[in-house]
Amino acid sequence: MALLISILTSTLITLIAVIGIYILTGMTGLFSLGQASFMAIGAYTSGLLVVKWGLPFPLACLIAIFLAVLVGWIVGLPTVRLRRDYISLVTLGFGEAITAILNRATPLTGGAAGFVGIPPYTSFTLVLVSAVIIIAAVAMFKVSKFGRQCSALRGDELAARAVGINVPWIKMTAFLFSVAVTAYSGCLYAFYTTYVDPSIFGWRKSADWVIMVFFGGSGSLTGAVLATFILSGLPEILRFLADYRSIFYAALVLLIINFKPSGLLGSWELTPKNLRKLARDISLFMKKGGKNA
Repeated sequence: MALLISILTSTLITLIAVIGIYILTGMTGLFSLGQASFMAIGAYTSGLLVVKWGLPFPLACLIAIFLAVLVGWIVGLPTVRLRRDYISLVTLGFGEAITAILNRATPLTGGAAGFVGIPPYTSFTLVLVSAVIIIAAVAMFKVSKFGRQCSALRGDELAARAVGINVPWIKMTAFLFSVAVTAYSGCLYAFYTTYVDPSIFGWRKSADWVIMVFFGGSGSLTGAVLATFILSGLPEILRFLADYRSIFYAALVLLIINFKPSGLLGSWELTPKNLRKLARDISLFMKKGGKNA
């Protein structure tokens, strides 16, 4: 039971970070290969504030998120006017710079050896409640006017400009929202594992999150949640396969890319209306099957 709770807690922390990527990539079509660096800012800042300065955990998380958003705003200023592929290159460089800074600031961060001694304040209940609240907030954000403008930007940036949408402002807002969510996942991660080091927050971590969003369906929040549980939770359950876990993971991703390029759910969302339609379709299918038999 303890192992299951541990796997679920780790998966839910990853889910919060993946939702941060979904806001950016799934809703607006922008790519960030340095998103894990904002998780690092959240983890290190909150950990340092609690361990070295004795601040309460909630206040340390708020300051860490604010700092990450401030840094994200500085990074976003010159990048939101760039094309999508250039934004991914800029964020990749920023992520590598943050990793280098964490490695070199040894007296403060512990350098490559990592930062230890963080108290275990993150519980399964806290992570579960946080994930539910963030999913609900993003779902409401998606159906709002601002969310529809994000979707228009994702479909065609030039057309969005033509109908009067303030594209740079939309990009910046979505970027900062995703940064805040990702930084919070970093706070939860640091106080769950009680240890962080720079190698955890490299560009491969950001790439894994992007893969999860596309695996589930880049236009579906439900798909992002489902993909996180499959691609993050399943390898932990399959630990008995040892080294073959990576092969299984890669094979699963390749199968989806080849046979369902739009992802598992495409743009389908789990809503009461879609559930009723799905139940009606299944009922019709069963009736037709009965007549044929």
